[in-house]
Amino acid sequence: MSKENSSNNIQVLKLLNQTVSEPHFLFHFLTFFSYLVLRCSASQVLAPNLTQNLLRREIQTLLAFAVLAFIKGVREETWEAFIGDALFLAKICLFALTFTMDRRIAVSYILVFAVIHVLTQQPPSEALGACSKLTPLLLESLLTEGTTTRYWLVEFSASYSSACIRSSQQFPELSITYSSKILSFGIVDLGLFPNAAEKFGVSLSGSMGQLPTFILFDNAAEVARFPVLGSETTFFNPTITKDYFLGILSLIGTFLNILVVNYIGDCLSLC
Repeated sequence: MSKENSSNNIQVLKLLNQTVSEPHFLFHFLTFFSYLVLRCSASQVLAPNLTQNLLRREIQTLLAFAVLAFIKGVREETWEAFIGDALFLAKICLFALTFTMDRRIAVSYILVFAVIHVLTQQPPSEALGACSKLTPLLLESLLTEGTTTRYWLVEFSASYSSACIRSSQQFPELSITYSSKILSFGIVDLGLFPNAAEKFGVSLSGSMGQLPTFILFDNAAEVARFPVLGSETTFFNPTITKDYFLGILSLIGTFLNILVVNYIGDCLSLC
């Protein structure tokens, strides 16, 4: 119980630190805080009945936000996904409140959030687990020379992709559980090396392409991948949920099947 509480405290401290250090969170915090300043100024000029109506709207909006945020917190599988959804809900609530005050203020907030979206992005999870950050050249070297492990499970992602940010915590957690002397985990950022996407058959076209893509290598040969070639991810139907967990686990299952077949083959050859 104490370990769980300490873990929650660490998450809160990390969130507070990111609020100050990360431009994405800092700009959002300042924008939401500006509503308090606007609200205090408006209460001095609005009629008492309008102030009471606005207060009721604020209470209703706050309750609606709390309920929706709780539902999202239960359904989402990663902290990054929950934060992204909570910020989106908060923007809708802020627009609804300011729209009742003055439409021009609501439009101003939309423009501010649009500028924040263009200039900043939500940071991905910093946890690496047992993963190694790789360049395409380093990955090719590891696969061809085989000086480390025989099998590599590699995530091809991009720091600009919201889907990769939302799922950035899942792959490192899997690596902690399944990493071994013969299976290693790696991450290649196609945002830094976009030319490597064509080499490894990862599509970057469309609104989201096929990011993230997970490929299992046996030395320099590709054994399996998820999602499979030809599948497309749309903006309104992202596949970063339990399906991705199952997809990654299916690759690991393929890896285990290969080990079993090789082991049986070695046993038969000895006989």
